[in-house]
Amino acid sequence: MRATKFTALTAALLFSASLAACGGDDAAEDTGSAAPATTTASAAPSMPASDSMANFGAGCAAVPTDASNPGSFDAMSQVPVATAASGNPLLSTLVTAVKKAGLVDTLNTAPALTVFAPTNDAFGKIPKADLDKVLADNKTLTSILTYHVVEGKLTPAELAGTHKTIEGGSVTIKGSGSDFKVNDASVVCGNVQTANATVYIIDSVLMPKS
Repeated sequence: MRATKFTALTAALLFSASLAACGGDDAAEDTGSAAPATTTASAAPSMPASDSMANFGAGCAAVPTDASNPGSFDAMSQVPVATAASGNPLLSTLVTAVKKAGLVDTLNTAPALTVFAPTNDAFGKIPKADLDKVLADNKTLTSILTYHVVEGKLTPAELAGTHKTIEGGSVTIKGSGSDFKVNDASVVCGNVQTANATVYIIDSVLMPKS
């Protein structure tokens, strides 16, 4: 299991605490996801991205380590991407948006996707009035969300370059190893596997060109 790659490092506990704020967001409605499990273990240092199954990035330390938690790497790997996101405490605002746009089935039934998933804090960078307006406009919301999705499961080795999104626009990814930027957003936890998608959790919401 990927969860077993985490080791008990005292220093990492302090580091992961700084990321725990990602789990809360006033804009998110209750999605029924489980709270992160309390644990004394935290993330080990990032694994090289050359390992096609390794998670990487500082933000991975905020992902629950208990395999029974629906937001853990192991649990997410067993279910399709929208369902996986609903269990992850970092992504509750994204899940709210996906539900409002009616994209749950679209994402869950696709054979293979790469999803750039903004954290709650990424949505928190958007002024609340603007975010509420977007959430109420299904056409705009769908355009923004589908701009975060690319067909096919991109491994870290395949990530750099320009990729067409299912919205129709393109994202440009720069970087290597465990350091990537998607347009202007940084990957904070990469190569997260779900049953039908590879997820790269990012720190900003991507905006398609008008």
